[in-house]
Amino acid sequence: MSDLDKPRKRLVRSDDRWIGGVCGAVAEYVNVDANVVRLITVIATIFGLGSMIIVYLIAWVLIPSE
Repeated sequence: MSDLDKPRKRLVRSDDRWIGGVCGAVAEYVNVDANVVRLITVIATIFGLGSMIIVYLIAWVLIPSE
């Protein structure tokens, strides 16, 4: 099976959600636990002085629902 025959992964908001499903979507896309992505997001928000909140909101708008 060539790479062209494989179905492509799609980044879609997950049903595994706390707020908007963005962290769950990223976790499913990269095949890691959603809680790890959530923890990284919280840490990035704290050390980025809140700028990650803007990134999260933009992702919430741009990533389609399942």
